[in-house]
Parts: sequence; C-alpha cells; structure tokens
Amino acid sequence: MLAYILRRYGRPEGSMLMEVPAPTPRPRDILVDVRAVGLNPVDFKFRQGRLRAIHRPRLPLVLGNEFAGEVVAVGDEVTRFSAGDRVFARVEKDRLGAFAERAAVGEDCAALVPPGLDFEAAAAVPLAALTALQALRDELGLKPEQKVFISGGAGGVGTFAIQIAKWLGAHVTTTASKRGEALVRSLGADEVIDYTTDDLSRIGKKFDAGLDLIGGETLDKMLRIMKPGSKVVSVAAVPEPQTALLDLGGRRTLAAVFWLISYGVRQRARRAGVGYRYLLMHPSGNDLAQLADLIEQGELRVVINKIYPFAEIAEALDYVESGRAKGKVVVVQPTSPLAGACRQTTTLPAPRRVQA
Repeated sequence: MLAYILRRYGRPEGSMLMEVPAPTPRPRDILVDVRAVGLNPVDFKFRQGRLRAIHRPRLPLVLGNEFAGEVVAVGDEVTRFSAGDRVFARVEKDRLGAFAERAAVGEDCAALVPPGLDFEAAAAVPLAALTALQALRDELGLKPEQKVFISGGAGGVGTFAIQIAKWLGAHVTTTASKRGEALVRSLGADEVIDYTTDDLSRIGKKFDAGLDLIGGETLDKMLRIMKPGSKVVSVAAVPEPQTALLDLGGRRTLAAVFWLISYGVRQRARRAGVGYRYLLMHPSGNDLAQLADLIEQGELRVVINKIYPFAEIAEALDYVESGRAKGKVVVVQPTSPLAGACRQTTTLPAPRRVQA
C-alpha cells in the first residue's frame, strides 16, 4: 500500500510517499480502508522531531493521527464493528499510521461516522474535536452561564471548541483576525477580539475558564484576564507535571523534566491566582460517539479550509505548518470523488449528504 513515511526527523525531505506492507490487525483491531485523513499541528511537529521526549518510535514509520474510512476486516476479539462499517478514529498515541491507504486501530478508539456525514468531513473531527471536548468538559468542567475565553477560535481545535462551549451553555469570547471574525461568529462566539489590534491585558479579570490554543505571549495575557481561582488549559504552551502523570501513563522522570520547563508559566499563573494545566487528549471511541451524536443533531459543524489529494500530502502539511488554515485541512485518497484537485471549502452543515 502507499503511505506517507517518516524516515528521519527534521526537514520535510525526511518524509515521503512510498510503498509499504499493509498493517496486520491485532485481536481487538479493526482494519480500515482509509478514505480521508485529517492534518494537525502535531503531525508536522512529530515530523520535525519536536515530540521525541514524549514518544520515540523506531523509524521508519507511517505518520498520521486521524482518519475516516470503511472497515474491511476485524480482529477475532472485536465486538463493536463489522466489515462495511463507516468509521472515524483518532489512532493510539504510540501507534500513528493514519497517512496510508489502510490503517489498523483499536476498536475502542473508533466510532461510527454519523449518517449523512461524508468521509472528508468525518476525517476532520477526531483529534481536534476530542481535544476541545476533553478540555472544556473534563478539565475545565465548564458550566452554563460561565464565561470562557478561547484563544485562536478560527483554528482547527478552536472551531470545535466554540461550538462545544456553546453546547455546554457557556458565554464564549474568542480571538480572531478580521478575516476570521465572520467564521467564529457563525459558530456561536458571543464576543470576538481582534488579536491584531486589541490588547487582551486591558479587558480586566472577567473569565471563569480559559482554553489556550496559541501559547506564548497570548497565554501570558490570558492569565491576567482570568478570575482568581479559575483555570486555564493549554494545548499549545509547555507541558507540566500532570501532563506526564495523567496523560502519558505516570512517567515520573518525564514529570520532573516538565516541572522544570514549566516552572516559569506555573509561577506566573500562581501569581495571578489561576490554575494551569497542559492537556494531551486521549483517544476515545465513546467520546467520538458523543461527538457523532452532536453532529447528527446539528449541534456541531465541521469547518474545512482545504482538501488536498493524497499525492500532495507534503504540501498539505506545509500549509498547516504555515498557520494560515481557518478550520481543518484534509487529505483524500484517490478513491474519493474529491481527489482530483485541491479544493477550498467553508463551514459544512451537519449532517451533510454523503458524496457518492
């Protein structure tokens, strides 16, 4: 099968499309004919070698974290899926393998694609939407009428986070450029701050919770606008000890490293009276099933910025790395009706008619 392979860390030239054997499913795996894959910042960071402290697999390996497709075989112990099912999944963190014509994934990491949603839109959901759901519902415990601040609302995670926060009943303030303002308002944002002209630090301490999708100076400014006793969850700044203990299997040595590298941001948060947590989401078929229900009910829409053919996956990753994407970037296999050329899209309604 054809797959996008990481041969060496660093520059993009260290990864390429090449023929490799198809994966063999384990007893609790499903084997999927991949129709579309979603791209995320974690993909180019992994390619660059920036995640080696967390995960250092043997090379070469197939890259990719999320996909949608059709089940072609199941392991002997699989009970949730059958051949012919339309599924989407965020693969296990220590496995990867989505950027290929076929992928194997544990059945507990997958869910059925909602009726009416095509594979291209489904592939854009797992990683970003799971991150938003787990951050807002589980880590922040967002409640109705609370005020939440979400930085970077027009990005892949941000577009889902705005909608999930509204579904949870919160009042949502987000940042966007003038180019992204119409998009985030269409998703339900109550207030939009233009990060190119407005100074966050002048807002005053008014927010009950914060989701940081930008990091750096933006996170520092967020800490100043949170109410004392509130909490900020980041997926873009620096990991802290709980990241290793809760999200990475209790790795105490790594927790010590994260304690050191996060000391500055934790001190700034403490001085502001704000809790700080860096979250690494976990694959969950059950959470994906809940997201599928929200899509089917029309509570959650998928925003796709560009769709590329699989032959141009390197160019697609370069576009994600540029930071210009509003919403998600998706790559489709040759079997997809959209594989002929790159296409730009806008917000996709849910449910959406399946393309033949």
